[in-house]
Amino acid sequence: MFNLEDFKCLDTKYFNIVTLNEYDVEILSRNTGHYWYLHNSEYEEKSTVIIFHKHKAGHPYHLHGRANTLCQAVWSIRRHDNYQLTVGGLK
Repeated sequence: MFNLEDFKCLDTKYFNIVTLNEYDVEILSRNTGHYWYLHNSEYEEKSTVIIFHKHKAGHPYHLHGRANTLCQAVWSIRRHDNYQLTVGGLK
């Protein structure tokens, strides 16, 4: 389950928060316009945060990866954004 401490890594200047609760976070990157859905599966093991991704609002989500914490998932998203902006041609 996500908690208030976890939510501190969600920079509202970087992300538009669409959904936020103890199990699910949906955010929109202000840099790329990509949507991210982060689900806490609440298993007591590593990789409990499942990361889904889509490029536009009308597209379906696809599995992007997993992370141990919400903050690690956010770090992964920011890395993906950086790649998209520098190599992927979104500039």
